[in-house]
Amino acid sequence: MTATEFLAPTLGPDEDELERSLRPRSLDDFVGQERVKEQLAIALEAAKARGEALDHVLLVGPPGLGKTSLAFIVREELGVGIRTVAGPALERKGDMAAILTGLDERHVLFVDEIHRLNRAVEEILYPALEDFRLDIIVGQGAAARTLTLDLPPFTLVGATTRTGLLTTPLRDRFGMTFRLDYYAPDELATIVRRSARILGVEIDDAAAVEIAGRSRGTPRIANRILRRVRDVAEVRHAGVVTNAVAAEALALLEVDGEGLERTDRELLRAIVGKFGGGPVGLSTLAVALGEEPDTIEDVYEPYLLQLGFIQRTPRGRIVTDRGRAHVGATADDKLF
Repeated sequence: MTATEFLAPTLGPDEDELERSLRPRSLDDFVGQERVKEQLAIALEAAKARGEALDHVLLVGPPGLGKTSLAFIVREELGVGIRTVAGPALERKGDMAAILTGLDERHVLFVDEIHRLNRAVEEILYPALEDFRLDIIVGQGAAARTLTLDLPPFTLVGATTRTGLLTTPLRDRFGMTFRLDYYAPDELATIVRRSARILGVEIDDAAAVEIAGRSRGTPRIANRILRRVRDVAEVRHAGVVTNAVAAEALALLEVDGEGLERTDRELLRAIVGKFGGGPVGLSTLAVALGEEPDTIEDVYEPYLLQLGFIQRTPRGRIVTDRGRAHVGATADDKLF
């Protein structure tokens, strides 16, 4: 696994099953996002009391913050079934029609990356979300007619990392929109300790805090680091994750005290060293780093922006004084 794959808050094919085992199963188990949990709990309780389907929910935020976990928690709290699908996988209207007609009453349909839905597929959703009906056009030309099918009331839970790419008609059909924020270090430490219990790993509180502090505010990355630290503990030590073991593992992973890995630091150094601190355009920076522009924009920049290490301006990316200081602190590769 490369550094990019390691800290990118997306799941690899071999990680999905293990990630599912670490997911919280109820709102009480879900750590952090207190405002979202409070509002969602009230909506769930009201829907159950009325015996109705929960209003459609849009979950917004960077990858790895718990959008999928919340979708499955909604299913668990309502005691209903769930159907999950990725937006890009729905290529034809028939794909969406087959899914919608297969839903039972009050079931949950979870669409990940909903901003990447095909526009023709998206249009089928409009009457389904508003009136719980499916309009199917039969035939072509002058002989075409519309066949209307009634659908059972259901709840669409959509997840997106980029609300700006959602069309206004689709966005307006969600009754609730929740934005998930990056997690505080103490919340991540709690998540690390919980995951360690599930994995059967003995971990010191100090080690949990150390891992949390370098997890980019993202539970998925915290869990990924924990698994790699566990490997080091089992292979080189007695299996117990102490603060020293965690520091050793993080040094091997080249994750510094701010949670930056090698490519993050190379990005900062490139802007400072090759482009005088900026501004530099995204495409130019991508060529200089040998990375795809989307990877820089979606994987590296959000956390660097959160730390205040870079700024986006109309003319391009600029490294801030804080970013320069960090590059200076790590320029000799003494990261720890």
